[in-house]
Amino acid sequence: MADLDALRSRFALAMAGATAPGTGPAAAPAPDPAPYADDLLARWQEPQRRYHTLAHLTAVLDHVDVLAAHADDVDVVRLAAWFHDAVYRPDRSENEERSARLAERALPEAGVPAGKTAEVARLVRLTVTHAPADDDRDGQVLCDADLAVLASPPSAYAAYTAAVREEYHFVPNDAFREGRAAILRQLLGLPSLFHTPHGRRAWEATARHNLAGELEMLSLPDTPGL
Repeated sequence: MADLDALRSRFALAMAGATAPGTGPAAAPAPDPAPYADDLLARWQEPQRRYHTLAHLTAVLDHVDVLAAHADDVDVVRLAAWFHDAVYRPDRSENEERSARLAERALPEAGVPAGKTAEVARLVRLTVTHAPADDDRDGQVLCDADLAVLASPPSAYAAYTAAVREEYHFVPNDAFREGRAAILRQLLGLPSLFHTPHGRRAWEATARHNLAGELEMLSLPDTPGL
């Protein structure tokens, strides 16, 4: 069970960092972040979610914290973590774009300066490809934090794959198996799954082992759970 009060506090701290004195208009103080946190928390608890839940949000925030030293503006990355997949429908392909637009509407109203709002939206859109540029340190942190689940221990990785399948329950088994296998092959074909030094050092080998094992399971007939 997610600690909602702890998540509200984490959101408030990220907002405070993004709206610190000197980064925005010198007029009125920023609005109370609590209503914005509550709106996001409600979105992350929608019933259609099985993997993209508060547990995933918390894990991404935790991994951003692990990678914080690599970021140029870690509070902006944290806000991007909050907004990535804040709009989520498993049967839709524009979730990242709609999530980025939500950030573009909500953050200025909450007192975040235009430049930082634009950067949050850019980072959210980057999670479509998870392919940040070599000099995009904030993008590297968000993408690595989002994909760190791939380096989970065996039981946690099994729970992750089961949740993904449940989220796509409306897809027939053969079609899901074919589509998932294509994604796994694409990931395994990348020179590196992770972009930060820590991600490459701590997560790369385990993630590749997990992906290869899942791909092998998908090739078997009557894979349990599929």
